[in-house]
Amino acid sequence: MELEISSMAFANRNIEVEASMGEVENSLDGMPINVNVENLNFYYGSSQALFDINMRIPARQVTALIGPSGCGKSTFLRTLNRMNDSIVGARVEGSIRIDGEDIYHRRTDLVELRKKVGMVFQRQNPFPKSIFDNVAYGPRIHGLSDKRKLAEIVERSLTKADLWNEVKNRLNDSALALSGGQQQRLCIARALAIDPEIILMDEPASALDPRSTAKIEDLVGELRKQYTIVIVTHNMQQAARVSDFTAFFYEGELVEFGRTKQVFTKPGKKQTEDYITGRFG
Repeated sequence: MELEISSMAFANRNIEVEASMGEVENSLDGMPINVNVENLNFYYGSSQALFDINMRIPARQVTALIGPSGCGKSTFLRTLNRMNDSIVGARVEGSIRIDGEDIYHRRTDLVELRKKVGMVFQRQNPFPKSIFDNVAYGPRIHGLSDKRKLAEIVERSLTKADLWNEVKNRLNDSALALSGGQQQRLCIARALAIDPEIILMDEPASALDPRSTAKIEDLVGELRKQYTIVIVTHNMQQAARVSDFTAFFYEGELVEFGRTKQVFTKPGKKQTEDYITGRFG
């Protein structure tokens, strides 16, 4: 019998949250925690988009956010570096702590926060500048002007993004001349250039062809060795391939969070099972 989702499914929200957090505690196995989200509620004006989210995101792991369109995945992702702040009427309750510091404290330096928490968007968005200047942009706005150091950062970042060998002889060419997949890897290199601790990715491969998508997935696998990665994806096969942990969102609720293998093969909630098996969404 297919799942019938109604408001009754979430009537016992407090019980659900406590159960989910117990499962998360068991799945983290003493791993260091980079991000600790507690009782997070998010509003667009009078409309509530996220409901009492509790999640502990482990360091140097890939956490995938899955769920149907409009379920709050991207909204949640953007709370992690306060990208929603510019939206008129946006409001947050609860706390998000990164390395123990509440990023919604009034004294938080947003420039420093976004240096620590880099972001790669769904659509590749290189600046209308050279390849070199795209990658050097972040270090420059943070005050670095030494040409030799900038060149080192550009090479290192492009190498980490698996793009250096493809562009090293045309660094002065326009970034807009690159293919879509190359542009997205350039945007990843641009995010890496400011030496972040956490990288947020909002469906980074959704507009790419299969070959370019495979490169992005391989790159995520390499980057997890040095960075904490949180990735929104509409592709469950991709989530299963690239992530260590998976969070399933539905209608602004965090339904389930655990190790990816467990979530996909033995989910603890029927809503999760029905979504993964294609019964809704």
